[in-house]
Formats: sequence, structure tokens, C-alpha cells
Amino acid sequence: MNPDTMILGLLWYVSFLFSLCCHESAHALAAKLGGDPTAFLAGQMTLNPVPHVRRELFGTVIVPIASYAIGGWMIGWASAPYDPAWRRLYPRRAAWMALAGPAANFTLAVLAAIAIRTGVALRVFALNGSLGFAQLVSAVPSSGMVAQALAALLSIVFSLNVLLGAFNLLPVPPLDGNAALGLLLPQAWARRLADLGQNRTLALVGLLLAWKFFGVIFQPVFSVALNLIYAR
Repeated sequence: MNPDTMILGLLWYVSFLFSLCCHESAHALAAKLGGDPTAFLAGQMTLNPVPHVRRELFGTVIVPIASYAIGGWMIGWASAPYDPAWRRLYPRRAAWMALAGPAANFTLAVLAAIAIRTGVALRVFALNGSLGFAQLVSAVPSSGMVAQALAALLSIVFSLNVLLGAFNLLPVPPLDGNAALGLLLPQAWARRLADLGQNRTLALVGLLLAWKFFGVIFQPVFSVALNLIYAR
């Protein structure tokens, strides 16, 4: 790898790890507010990446680095523990807990969009029309290397969090969107849904389906999200 690729990889990893920490911390906070302190007691309600990496080393270190080396972008996962009995007893509270993670991602995307628009208004950034995840905007030539790195970082934070938020909202186990269905279902059905969410075979099938169809879903979602940056 050349130095530019390594620097971009570092920006990707910082964005990825921070986004995952916000996602899992939001789950932990919502669960604690809803009466399940499991994740809080496990030290997951923090933006410190160490507890999250310790809990899921493969998904937070190995897979992201490998995916960047192979494809030039990062994918991975983390997790926050919860009490299955609590989820079954309070399916609607568990649904709000599930929605907290994607909500954190969309919040980060909005904040990144605001920062990008501010940079454009101040003529530090320029809209270049590229749809590359790390190239939504570029620094104007006179802004220097720090501005260039910041433009790439904000582009990645925006793109990555739109992706993470949208992917996790898919209504299949073990994704957050599946648990969020508890808000729409009668209590008895929501409890059955919670039981199905514990089935590892269904979780694997759900992930395969999500991965297969997400590309079709994500493109229009991302196009709509780009209006936060490109709309005049």
C-alpha cells in the first residue's frame, strides 16, 4: 500500500470504530433507560473503543482491515449484550433499544452533512459531484492537507453512517429492524418475534438475505441522503 492509501485507511478505521461505538453505546443507553442494565454493567455504554473491541475483536479489527485491503472500504460489526428475558417481557422497550443504534448513525450522518455544508459555505470545501464514499467533497487547493483529510473524514462519516443506519433497519434477524417491529405488533406477536430472534439459523439466513438485497435498497436511500449535502 502507498502512503495515501494507508492514510485513507486510517481515516476509514477511525470513522468506522467511532461510528460503531456510538451505535452500541446508544443501544446500551436505551436498554438501561428501559430497565436492562446488562450492557451498562458490561462497560459497553462508552465511546471508548477498547470494551467494544474486546467484546468483538473479529468484527471490529480483523474484518474491517481485511475488507479495506480487499475492497477499499470497511465493513464489520460490534455488539452490546442484553437480557433476553427482558426483551421478551418488554418487547416495546426492546424495540426502542434496537432503534437507538440506527438513530445514532443517522445523527452522525446529519452532523457530518452540516459540517460539510459549513465547510462549503466557508469555501474550505468544494462540492465535486463524486459519489465515492470518501470523496463527496474535496478541499479547495489553498486549504492545505488538514482540510483535505477533514474533507475525506467527513465524507466517510456521512457515507458510512447512512450505510450502517439503513442496513441495520432491515427487518430481518439479527438486525435492529427486526426487533424494532415490536413497536408495530401486538405484545404476544412481539414476544414470539423476540423468541425467533434467538434462533442462530434464522439469524444466518437473515444476514444472507440482507446482504443479497441491500445493494438494491441502499442506492436510492443514499441518493436521497445526498440531498443533505448537494441540495441548494
